Amino acid sequence: MLPAIVFVVAPEPWMASIHAALDLGELPTAPIVGYLARSTSAFYTMFGGLLIATSFDFQRYRTLLIYLGWVTSSFGVVLLGIDWFENMPLSWTLSEGPFVLMFGLAILSLSIRIETT
Repeated sequence: MLPAIVFVVAPEPWMASIHAALDLGELPTAPIVGYLARSTSAFYTMFGGLLIATSFDFQRYRTLLIYLGWVTSSFGVVLLGIDWFENMPLSWTLSEGPFVLMFGLAILSLSIRIETT
């Protein structure tokens, strides 16, 4: 998730090239497109940093990790619905939402097993 920081500041032609390579057509040039791409990348970077920060003291952050597991899993389901509704390519739909769902379930499963003292 931390590598997403690149796209907070990536030049627009990079994003347009990736968009085209994914067979999504021409990247729209409206300001909202750049805003959403960059702010989403910033959010993923922040979330990755939060996961790293909590990894240094599992017992202390157990409750937070359980919460993050639940919301990440839920987010995966929401992404799956959004991808389906927006007619994203099948490869995208089958990789993004399910991956986030499984990642959240892994966080949740491992966090529940953390023993508290």
